[in-house]
Amino acid sequence: QVQLVESGGGLVQAGGSLRLACAASGRTFSTYTMGWFRQAPGKEREFVASISWGGINRNYADSVKGRFTISRDNAKDTVYLQMNSLKPEDTAVYYCNGKRTESTWSTPFGPWGQGTQVTVSS
Repeated sequence: QVQLVESGGGLVQAGGSLRLACAASGRTFSTYTMGWFRQAPGKEREFVASISWGGINRNYADSVKGRFTISRDNAKDTVYLQMNSLKPEDTAVYYCNGKRTESTWSTPFGPWGQGTQVTVSS
């Protein structure tokens, strides 16, 4: 079954930047919509950004609009999340997943992985 591995997280000061990557193995996700989600301590997992299979349609949560950019490289089976102007409230574990174009996020491409920790200090 497909495996999704997130990387690129770390500790950064407020105002800094990080670039997250999500790589697939076992099966390509080139025909799937891909998305980034995050979960902060004591909170539910929330949507951050998504990108269509062709990279044309991109959506962002209101909290990250203008600061985060999602992109993908289907040849590498990798999706990225460029995070700029980071704020302490962005601190969370970040996860990626995918879905078929015609489906919802209730039917994801694969199981949720371990994610990558992003910590933003004041």
